[in-house]
Amino acid sequence: MDAKNYHEDLSHIRSMMERSSRFISLSGLSGVFAGVSAIAGAVYVYFRLKKEGIDYLEGDRNIFHAELIRELIWVAVIILVAALLSGYFFTATKSRKKGLKIWDATTRRLLISFSIPLLTGGIFSLALLFHHLFVFVAPATLIFYGLALVSAERYTLTDIKYLGYCQIALGLISLFFLGWGLIFWTIGFGFLHIIYGLIMHKKYK
Repeated sequence: MDAKNYHEDLSHIRSMMERSSRFISLSGLSGVFAGVSAIAGAVYVYFRLKKEGIDYLEGDRNIFHAELIRELIWVAVIILVAALLSGYFFTATKSRKKGLKIWDATTRRLLISFSIPLLTGGIFSLALLFHHLFVFVAPATLIFYGLALVSAERYTLTDIKYLGYCQIALGLISLFFLGWGLIFWTIGFGFLHIIYGLIMHKKYK
């Protein structure tokens, strides 16, 4: 009996240490919503290009004029905001159900670890846009986003690093298929997010 209680106490202590050192309230549903938002944005962009007389899927090296690029950037910003808001909503809801704080020292460390590669990638992508190197934006965003996920893994669910590895690999592959950024972007931010979100929702619900 004492041995059983001892093992239960150890399990409880490990659980408490895990909770204190890792942010474990990330919701898989937020990943699903982010993926759906990205795919919806990609569909909008495809038909927006069709309206311009551009059939994206028939192009070999698609290059667009500056005004259209600016519109596409705004679409990306809207998708990003929608993904962030949904992530906060689903994560906050999960935290309340589990009786956990959504903002503490671990959350701050997570955000710092995640933000440094992400902000670096954002500035790098802006520089690419400034120099009209549009075809490199999609690979850069995928690679830096993947690096941000791998960096954040230390302070949250360890599974997130696998999503990061996939994003990095996809971004590197897309460097060899310049002009097809929308396709790779849709796979990375759309389908991979949905797959990851569903797996995490089933595993940690």
